[in-house]
Amino acid sequence: MLDSISSLWFGLPDYARSTAWILLITVSIIICVALLTLWERKVIGWMQLRRGPNRVRIFGLLPGLGQPFADVIKLLMKEVVVPANANKFLFRIAPIIALVPAFATWAVIPLSPELVVADIDAGLLYVLALTSMGVYGIILAGWSANSKYAFLGAMRSAAQIVAYEIAMGFALVGVLMAAGSLNLGKIVLQQQGGPLAWNWFWLFPLFVVYFISGVAETNRAPFDVAEGESEIVAGFHVEYSGIAFAIFFLAEYANMILISALTSVMFLGGWLSPFEGYPIIGDTFLAKPSFFWLGLKIFVFLFLFLWFRATFPRYRYDQIMRLGWKALIPVTLVWIAVEGLMAHFRIGPWSS
Repeated sequence: MLDSISSLWFGLPDYARSTAWILLITVSIIICVALLTLWERKVIGWMQLRRGPNRVRIFGLLPGLGQPFADVIKLLMKEVVVPANANKFLFRIAPIIALVPAFATWAVIPLSPELVVADIDAGLLYVLALTSMGVYGIILAGWSANSKYAFLGAMRSAAQIVAYEIAMGFALVGVLMAAGSLNLGKIVLQQQGGPLAWNWFWLFPLFVVYFISGVAETNRAPFDVAEGESEIVAGFHVEYSGIAFAIFFLAEYANMILISALTSVMFLGGWLSPFEGYPIIGDTFLAKPSFFWLGLKIFVFLFLFLWFRATFPRYRYDQIMRLGWKALIPVTLVWIAVEGLMAHFRIGPWSS
């Protein structure tokens, strides 16, 4: 049975297999986003000593598991109200522009040693290009609504994203210097040798800057000034309702998963096992590279996203901009210079 399925699968043309993987990855991310919204409310509830969702079930199983799906049904049934003086075309297309990059970037992310939809040599440039596209959806959403509150929220969010995008870009320049390749699969392979050979060890300041910038890029707490309810009435999506409003949050949670995956690939060895090279464990399945290890690393980073939201107060806007321009960007520039010295003296990733 398995042999027939395998022969049928490998008998398909390349475009058919790529399409199947794209559909599988897209559906998986959408389901993960739904479960992530539930997990967020549960984790924050546990941290704040209160109950999260515990009523809606699926087939009588696991209290609260049906809550995300009930939310989707509720949002689909609500009317999408378009303001009378809005640019109706841009108003409707803005959520899609914010969502598409969060899914399209997964095309070049290596999920396992054998699985990547598009194994291109310019993968890192592709990631930088697409992750920069999301800001256009936010700007169009704020401007097209013809609302001063929405426009102010869009400008604040766009300025924040641009500031932290520069820091993220410089952090990835450090990864490029260490790996010597723009291919994400080769970046993972360059980190073989165990946890101390992963990029986090030699590029630790860039690792911290990249993840902090990723939290800011997704407009998550404590960087969620675009949604500061007490200041700007929910920000750029204040005029959105129903499923259009939900698409913005789908993009936000999909970007959380994406940033966690990119951080794992760039700095924590991606699908490489932390037990690689150990004398006894090194010969067992625990040392084998697989999607399990990438998924576990993504899980840890997603928990950090939720932890930050439950514990950190929201920063003032001037504090956020000062952190991005005056702290994170200088740190990346200094460490890139340090990497140049390490490369010159053949230290760390350059020793071989």
